[in-house]
Parts: sequence; C-alpha cells; structure tokens
Amino acid sequence: PPTAGASPGAISPFDRRLKRKQKNWAALQAEPAKCDYLREEVRGIAGPGPVRKRVARLVRHLERETFSLALDVGSGRGYIAQHLTKETVEKLIQVDVAENALKNAVETEIPTVRVVADEEFLPFKEDTFDLVVSSLSLHWVNDLPKAFKEIHQVLKPDGVFIGAMFGGDTLYELRCSLQLAELEREGGFSPHVSPFTAVADLGHLLSRAGFNTLTVDTDEIQVNYPGLFEVMEDLQGKYILCMGESNCSWNRKPLLHRETMLAAAAIYREMYGNSDGSVPATFQIYYMIGWKYHESQAKPAPRGSATVSFGDLAKIEGLISRGKK
Repeated sequence: PPTAGASPGAISPFDRRLKRKQKNWAALQAEPAKCDYLREEVRGIAGPGPVRKRVARLVRHLERETFSLALDVGSGRGYIAQHLTKETVEKLIQVDVAENALKNAVETEIPTVRVVADEEFLPFKEDTFDLVVSSLSLHWVNDLPKAFKEIHQVLKPDGVFIGAMFGGDTLYELRCSLQLAELEREGGFSPHVSPFTAVADLGHLLSRAGFNTLTVDTDEIQVNYPGLFEVMEDLQGKYILCMGESNCSWNRKPLLHRETMLAAAAIYREMYGNSDGSVPATFQIYYMIGWKYHESQAKPAPRGSATVSFGDLAKIEGLISRGKK
C-alpha cells in the first residue's frame, strides 16, 4: 500500500489490489477465448492483419534450440505456452497475481508449474531461468525499472528476456476525445485510460537493468467500431474488463457525465472517423529482447580500433560505379 501521508499516485500510480481483483474477475467470465483477442494476437502465431513480431514466434526463431527452464511473467491464462512446444521449452513456470487466471489456464504439452505471485516481486533465486517471457502485463507494474532488474536477476548468464507491453500511443483516439470533451463540458479532465511507458524510455530502462544486445520494436493493432459508445462497451465488456485490463490508476475518475460522453463521441468521429462511418481504436505494442551477459557472447570492438572511417563510405559508391562501367 502507499506510504502514509503521501499521494498514492506520486509513489505508485496503480492500485495493485484492484488490479488483482479485476484479473480474477476476468478469468471467471464465460467464453474467455472471445475476450482475449488482443492477448492472442500478441502472444500467438496466427491472427488477422499483417504478420507481427509475436512473443511465441520470437522465442521459436532464436538460434538456441532448447530452453530447459522458462518463466512466463504475468502469464494470465497461459496463451504463450500453447504456442510453444516441449522441443523449444522443456519446463515452464507461469506466474500471475490472479489465482483464478492460473486455475483456468489453457492446457499445454509443456510440463508446467503455476505460481501465484506479484510480477513486481518474483519469488525465485538468482540465475534460475534460461528464458523469461512476458506479454501485456508489465504495463501495470508500479516500478518498471525494479521489475526489469528482477527479471534480469532470475535469468542465467546468456539467458534471454522476450517481452511485449502496451505502448504510449495505445487508445490515443479515445483519450484525446475524452479529454477535449471534458475540457469543454466540465472545465478540466482526469485520466480514463491508464498511463503507458514511452518507447524512448524502454531501451534505457532495460540497459540500466543490466540487459545487453537489446532490440526494441513497435507495432500497432487497429480495431474499427461503429462509434465511441461501441468502443467503450467493447473495451469494458471484452478487451479490457474481460482481459483484466481496466484502468486501476489511483487518480482514475469513477464516472463520466452523459453530456460529456455525447460530446466525446462527436469529437471522436470528427477527428478520427473513417470514410465508412466507423472509428478506429489503436493499440500500440512494444516488443523487447534483452540478454543477460555471458563471456561467450560477442563483444563490441574496442573504441578506436576501426580501420575504416565513415567518411570513406562515399568512396565505396564511386568504386562500385567504376567497376560496373
């Protein structure tokens, strides 16, 4: 809980107890597969739209043949596991703060152990896992630098972390429309969509945690709706509540006035509406890969050891041109 006498949002932006309740509630909903479209899109292999750098595919494309022990941080119902094979991962430990999610986890051919634990406090010894994965979970932790450090700590040397999390432009259409409507009708606004990390900070945070050979990439998933009310209804009923993705910020506003909602709907359609009358909702995904140092890994050349200057690159084009002639 937040320190006494201090603003919760100043220390911990998210109410982790509420998040646990939301995820437990989401795991008990009927037909959960219909609710996990975004998680399935990010974690799995198949899915509509262009090919994306999904977490399971990244694991399978690594040069390493087999991971003897892997950890799924914030596993939920275990959608990463069902897209992996025992030839890739010999044993898997799934960790989630919501016990209902683990109880209703999807079955997999990989021998699996499920542990109820907070993603912010991993209960494992140092140098335990060959692989750590996490999909659409870390954007809810209060101390992301600490979470990255803990993941780095439980990895073995030469172990790899592969993660995905919502990015800063997620639901920007909805956020902007609600803020403009509240400014117009109520003279101010409060957050209705949780804050997200900027991609410019992600590489720095991973590097500070001790990871090297970093790769950070972004992707977008766009879903079209008839209007703002359908966006809100679907987010509440399917993608957000059913996925346990409701806003759990301490400074969240409990409700919106109907007049404000009507104004936001008009702004949404005017600013972002498609030619067919629908409106888009954008989900930005950050994908990240980082390795724990091992002496066998390739090392950058010492500073000043280069034998060719970047200024000489212009000469190469001239040599190529003369060779063609």
